[in-house]
Amino acid sequence: MIPWNRLDAVQLEDGGELKLMQRGSEFSIMLGSNELMNSRLSGSEEALANLAAEKLDGRKAQRMLIGGLGMGFTLRAALRRLDAEARITVAELVPEVIAWAKGPMADVFDGCLENPCVSLHTGDVGELIRGSVSAWDSILLDVDNGPDGLTRQGNDALYSAQGLASAHRALKPGGVFSVWSSAPDPAFTRRLKQAGFQVAEVPTRASTKKRGARHMIWLAAKPGLASQA
Repeated sequence: MIPWNRLDAVQLEDGGELKLMQRGSEFSIMLGSNELMNSRLSGSEEALANLAAEKLDGRKAQRMLIGGLGMGFTLRAALRRLDAEARITVAELVPEVIAWAKGPMADVFDGCLENPCVSLHTGDVGELIRGSVSAWDSILLDVDNGPDGLTRQGNDALYSAQGLASAHRALKPGGVFSVWSSAPDPAFTRRLKQAGFQVAEVPTRASTKKRGARHMIWLAAKPGLASQA
């Protein structure tokens, strides 16, 4: 068995150490002893983008906001589904994660960060959401561990009643708010409905081969229709 090699680490503002690990061609991002993501397991992260794209199928030149860069699985899935006129903004709070994407994990990202449809924002996705009104066709959150976060207490605001009201306001009519989580959360489902979303809970597998841990994706639609032009 090839041993894991620690490539880099960063101390997070709210405490804890985020680590980039490598074993052969496999990468892992860990918080302490908890693995947040692994380069071999992309199924649920890809589903986050695919489900939103299916919901908005046919809408041209979409504007998508992705919260959390991770290992780029959600971004690459979105690029495969959206047209060349789409614009995708990826907000990543931790600068080192962006550096890892452009450095040791460049092969994993396969050039997607250089795609002209993509722009990177180093900062809190919540600030972009709160500063937007009817601006986005879809908002995809893969931040922390989902509503029950691990890495940053500030992430909790994204999943609060106030945070969900901001997301609802930031979406265009008919827009989609898609949220990844490591586990179900009935209280979060209720908050989404109370915020005015039409909600579907979609269990997904961590692996594209339909194996591994089960994760949860919420597909929350803002009522209304937007122009397809």
